[in-house]
Amino acid sequence: MRGSVDVIVPFRGSVAAYEQLVLRLGALELDAHDSVTIVDNRRRPAVTAAPTSGFFRVVRAYERQSSYYARNRGAQGARGTWLLFLDADVHPVPDLIDRYLSIQPANRAGFLVGSVLDVRALGRKRESFASRYSRLRRLIDQANTLQMGRPYAKTANCVVRRVAFEEVGGFAGGVRSGGDADLCFRLQSAGWSFELRSDAVVEHRSRRRIGALLAQRCRHGSGADWLEQRYPGFVGARRGLVGLVRNIVGGGIRSAFAYCRGDVDGAIVRLVDPLSNAAFEVGRRIPNLAWSDAPGWPLACSRRWRVALRQASGVLK
Repeated sequence: MRGSVDVIVPFRGSVAAYEQLVLRLGALELDAHDSVTIVDNRRRPAVTAAPTSGFFRVVRAYERQSSYYARNRGAQGARGTWLLFLDADVHPVPDLIDRYLSIQPANRAGFLVGSVLDVRALGRKRESFASRYSRLRRLIDQANTLQMGRPYAKTANCVVRRVAFEEVGGFAGGVRSGGDADLCFRLQSAGWSFELRSDAVVEHRSRRRIGALLAQRCRHGSGADWLEQRYPGFVGARRGLVGLVRNIVGGGIRSAFAYCRGDVDGAIVRLVDPLSNAAFEVGRRIPNLAWSDAPGWPLACSRRWRVALRQASGVLK
């Protein structure tokens, strides 16, 4: 018999997006002792009522605009053996929990890693430029992070043993990005291992606009630089922005040649890769601090921004 599971999903969308999320989570096959917690992470509540099912609850976490802070809040009331963390924009298979736990995890397995598939948005005749690039590059694929020197799971779809989660103190709740990697690193440092569950699949619809995709890459860069400071060697030294601009120009030229050869996929990758890398490096110069209601936060943030701007200006000279 598998242990009980608490599903925790941070949410920062519209009421319509919330209703769609409830439908997707409502399709999950739950046991009597399982639960689903949606954590409203907006400064102003977007959710006015919880679903009617007794399996569901909605809690607010408006004090800090961080998905990791929201996940910590959702885990506070958890009583299950396992915590299943999902992003609000994924589509889980109904038997996701059974796919995770049908095989008994080892006693020291601290987290289980499922699969995240970038798929084409349903109901659209043409795939957007940004979505096609994300699918071609498999940006959300868990294999990208499991093959790194320090492997970790993305909280878009992973299960964490609750006692292990509590032992290491949960997520770093004050950051915008990188909290999933930080948690997995601390779990492994504490002697917990991880296991792969490739059949535990969720589908992800990536950003449809290139601006939103680059903004996401910028945020990831901010988290990566924060991780580099905590775990030296995670991403290495920052790259010069002048060289990145040259790569953008070169990528545009290579993209044009690929398009002329009829290689549309190659043209998209060659064009967006340098833009994505540049956005990531710009993000590395932006503080990873999440918005907070805490006293003194605006002053602390402004100081970090001034330092980041001075660093960026020094690189651009």
